[in-house]
Amino acid sequence: MNEFQSLPFHLQLLVREYGQSTYQLIQGLRAVEDVAERTRRAAQIVQLILRLKPALRDQPDIQTRLWSHLSALLGEEIELEAPVALRPVSLRVTRPKPVPYPRQPPRLRAYGRAIEALIAKALTLETPEEREQAAIQIGRTMKFLFRQHNKENAKDATIIRHLSELSNGQLKLDPAMVDQEDLFEMGPGVAPSTGGGNASSRAPFASQANQPRRTGAPSGNGYGNNSFGNGQKRNKKNGKKGRQEPQQPPQ
Repeated sequence: MNEFQSLPFHLQLLVREYGQSTYQLIQGLRAVEDVAERTRRAAQIVQLILRLKPALRDQPDIQTRLWSHLSALLGEEIELEAPVALRPVSLRVTRPKPVPYPRQPPRLRAYGRAIEALIAKALTLETPEEREQAAIQIGRTMKFLFRQHNKENAKDATIIRHLSELSNGQLKLDPAMVDQEDLFEMGPGVAPSTGGGNASSRAPFASQANQPRRTGAPSGNGYGNNSFGNGQKRNKKNGKKGRQEPQQPPQ
């Protein structure tokens, strides 16, 4: 393990990709003095890698890639008569820096840092109309997130108050307008109320019970009133046809 940790970072990635056992086989080639014999055993290791990872066979130029990786793990100073032209391994030679974890928690846990980023973006808009539309969309998203986090619905006044707090009072909406036009509702089939019109204009999907029935359409299960041909009805209890008891022959 110490030998593995002492390798450069790009070689550690290759060892993790092909495995410790394959790496030990490659290191065993150092003890072979004859170049031809060393190359023959290296070709066997390449075939072993393809057997262990059959998905590599479909990749283009896989032989060049495997021979180049084998040469990098073995050491470029060790001579190999590779059947393909070797190329330097183009991998990251330094360990990437870890991504810093955000230390500052969100001001309101239910909405997260994404809502704060959206509010900051909305504050950069120039016209008041654009900022108002952005505030409506953000408030709609906040109401959905509040419902998901707290398992209960939030009042529009609560969302407006939270929106004002997160924007330091720069994004404000009229509660009466939000309540009258249902601006924070985002469910399917919900249309904003305009203050007039009938109920059918606010509900796009009318009830099928009020629609006229199509003339000549089959009723019930689609086979007409006499669905079984002989007037018998299906037994609801066991799902079988009702049968009459056979008549006894006269004595």
